Amino acid sequence: MDVTIAIDCMGGDHGPSVTLPAVFHFLQGDPQASVTLVGLVGEIESEVAKHKARFGERLRFQPATEVVGMHDPVATALRVKKDSSMRVAVDLVKAGQAGAAVSAGNTGALMAISRFVLKTLPGIDRPAIAFALPTLEGHTYVLDLGANVDCEPQHLLQFGIMADMLVSAVEHKDRPSVGLLNIGEEDIKGNEVVKQAGELLKESGLNFHGNVEGDDIYKGTTDIVVCDGFVGNVLLKTSEGLAHMLATFLREEFSRNPLRKLAALAAMPALKAFKKRADPRRYNGACLLGLRGIVVKSHGSADQMAFAKAIERAAEAARNRLVERISERMAQNAPRMTPQ
Repeated sequence: MDVTIAIDCMGGDHGPSVTLPAVFHFLQGDPQASVTLVGLVGEIESEVAKHKARFGERLRFQPATEVVGMHDPVATALRVKKDSSMRVAVDLVKAGQAGAAVSAGNTGALMAISRFVLKTLPGIDRPAIAFALPTLEGHTYVLDLGANVDCEPQHLLQFGIMADMLVSAVEHKDRPSVGLLNIGEEDIKGNEVVKQAGELLKESGLNFHGNVEGDDIYKGTTDIVVCDGFVGNVLLKTSEGLAHMLATFLREEFSRNPLRKLAALAAMPALKAFKKRADPRRYNGACLLGLRGIVVKSHGSADQMAFAKAIERAAEAARNRLVERISERMAQNAPRMTPQ
């Protein structure tokens, strides 16, 4: 058992009805991994007992007495619900009893709890949320997606370094390319923060491509796209809205009349291939980077397949020493972290 993942079974829109089947699917496909299920005794412990014969010591249970709701204030999650399934899962990472924690719960609460319990790595001012988006070339990692609304140039540099280590660890890609999201490719474009961040990234030793524009993200121009959390969150929500709109348009047009429905049947193989290629579930699992431990945030509405992907992402990050890689790289770049 080379890695143990702590699972917040109660988080997300669906809770144990999704998280438990996803865990069992993950364990079946990864015989070297183990999982600690964290949740309410009545809802989780019985399921562990049912599957104990199948998975043995690879499946464990850690009780929690509280649940962080999707709309709970961050202060409540952090200061009041100290025995929540989310908090206990992160505590297991802190105690060294798990290599990573996965939750589909309240994003703000998870970030606050993780930062409070695990603390940030030396040289990291602010943790960031990194997520993979599908592109024409495969996928690209974008950060920050909402943890840091206002950033300084050195924060964007830190995001680039953390993402470089993330892609190296989970994608096994040496020197991934890094792009800085801007309103133009030229160095003179953008506000002062972005211009200064560009200069820092040039001197960082990263494989810095330069400025990229919004359309470069889905072209797959770079492996990593760096931006502040305000821009990143708008980008993510806009992308989700666009995907929903296009899917709705397709359904409406193919069901408009009998002839269109017949055309839909003929086009079904292509439509299925398109759906699989663009399926967001394949990319589920946002890494909270910059902490002294690995925490992966699953989408709150994730189904079994999507949540299992988030667990796989956490296991891959833990196996490939993501935290240690970031820490080592930050130490190498320490002179460039200080604001001028």
